[in-house]
Amino acid sequence: MIVVDANVLLYAYDTSSPSHATCRDWFNDALNGHEQIGLPWQTLLAFVRISTNPRAFRMPLSAARACDIVSAWLDRPQVIVPAAGDNFWPLCRQQIEAAKVSGPTITDAALAAIALEHGATLCTTDRDFHRFDGLKLLDPTR
Repeated sequence: MIVVDANVLLYAYDTSSPSHATCRDWFNDALNGHEQIGLPWQTLLAFVRISTNPRAFRMPLSAARACDIVSAWLDRPQVIVPAAGDNFWPLCRQQIEAAKVSGPTITDAALAAIALEHGATLCTTDRDFHRFDGLKLLDPTR
């Protein structure tokens, strides 16, 4: 499984981003591939929150359009919403403490823990994820 970070989804839909074409092509290929694609709720909600924000997106989506996009992803047979399981909190706490993160990077540790718990690779363009032990990473822009 590949768990996808919100930044990849946002770049795939933000035509003003220098990473737009690369992330769009990678995500389209992933959606049409055979490997499971994990879209945790925190990733999906971050996509809706940021893509509808005129301060973050030069041409923001309407809330209805962003929700339609998410619904279309969730309708794909290879897309799952990986949930936190019994090992989530110990993994998350371990990542928080080992990487010495705080503030906004706590949510990064939580996404890393979801990927680790599911034995997944995390697809992200965010280099901050290199600080988390044992996390397999994929950057579609590299």
